[in-house]
Amino acid sequence: MTVHLARRPAAQWWALAGFFAAVIVVALVGSLAVARPADDYTALARPGWAPPSWLFGPVWTVLYAMIAVAGWLVWRRAGWGPPMWAYTLQLVLNAIWTPLFFGAGQRGLAFADIVALWLAIGLTVLLFRRISALAAWLLVPYWLWVTFATALNLTIWRLNQP
Repeated sequence: MTVHLARRPAAQWWALAGFFAAVIVVALVGSLAVARPADDYTALARPGWAPPSWLFGPVWTVLYAMIAVAGWLVWRRAGWGPPMWAYTLQLVLNAIWTPLFFGAGQRGLAFADIVALWLAIGLTVLLFRRISALAAWLLVPYWLWVTFATALNLTIWRLNQP
C-alpha cells in the first residue's frame, strides 16, 4: 500500500518548508541581482505617491509568507497540476522583475514582465479558488500589491526616460 506524500503529516511540514524555500529563492534572486536596490530606488525620479524604500522589505516578507502558504494549501489538496504550474510561472516572473528593473535598468522590459506577472497571479488565483478559497484569498493582497507596483513601474519608467 502506497501512502500519498501529501497525506503523511511529516511530509506535509517538509513540503511547507519547501514552499517557503521557493519564495526565499525568489527573494534572493532579486537581492543578489542588485547590490543596493533601496539606493537605486531613491536615486530614481519617482511620483509623489511612491512608497519609501524601507516599506518594500516588510511588505514583501508578509506577501512571500502568504504566497508560500497558498501554494502549500493547494498542493496538499490537489498535488501537482495546472494550478501549480501557474503558481510556478508567477514565481519565475516575480524573480525576474528585480534584475530587470534594477540590475539591468530595463524599466520597459520590467514593465512587460510585471504585466505578465499580474496576469499569472490572476490565473493562479482563479485556479486556486477551485481548490481552496483560502489559498486564493491569500494571493489577493499579493495581486493588489503587484497592481500598485505595475502602476509605479510604468510611472518610474516614464519619469526616467532620457
